[in-house]
Amino acid sequence: MNSLLKTITVAAIGFSISQFCGCASSNLVDIWHDSSFQAPPLSKIMVIAVRKDATKRRFWEDAFAGELAKHGMAAISAYSLFPDAPPDTNQVIATAQTNGFDGILIILRLPTETNTHYVQGYTYTEQDKRYTPFTGPYSGPYPNGSYWQRYMTYYREIEHMGYTDSQTVDIRAIDVTTTGTEGRLIWSAMSRTPDPGSVTDVQSGIVSLVLSDLVQRNIISPKK
Repeated sequence: MNSLLKTITVAAIGFSISQFCGCASSNLVDIWHDSSFQAPPLSKIMVIAVRKDATKRRFWEDAFAGELAKHGMAAISAYSLFPDAPPDTNQVIATAQTNGFDGILIILRLPTETNTHYVQGYTYTEQDKRYTPFTGPYSGPYPNGSYWQRYMTYYREIEHMGYTDSQTVDIRAIDVTTTGTEGRLIWSAMSRTPDPGSVTDVQSGIVSLVLSDLVQRNIISPKK
């Protein structure tokens, strides 16, 4: 196999691997919305991240609230009202009525999923040249004498063994409900983030995907 073909082969294998475990980006799945919801876009919303870790809870609530504000909404992070722990159902209902919230956005982290994938091994042939130092007078008829033995082209097979790779997928459920005596679920989805890296990047990607879909369905207004 010449060097060009070897390069192409290795690149193709690398691309195949990157498709499975490459640079991760979040995506939304299982998106559902209440098509009968015809009310004006939400205007005041409370963001609740159901997390025991207080720091991560604040990060997520602020990430959504900050971007919702850019859509002209009065968005409040729940920790500003309930600093010790996320509010329970009764607290949410009471707070929504007292503060005039017309919507609630909830982010809930679900159990992490681990996927395994077998990467097929491969073999390619590498060409090389070997130089042998001169140690005595030449012998044999030209051009097949010992002089040409000083520069030898040879080939060797390089084997890359197959292996099993694993991929971690972070999963989150995001719900949007309207407020009232019983509440009403109007939008729901799950986000999947393979091999998550920077928390900030993951948050930014998920927030962008969620708000884009909510705008498309007229649940929130476009950016002002």
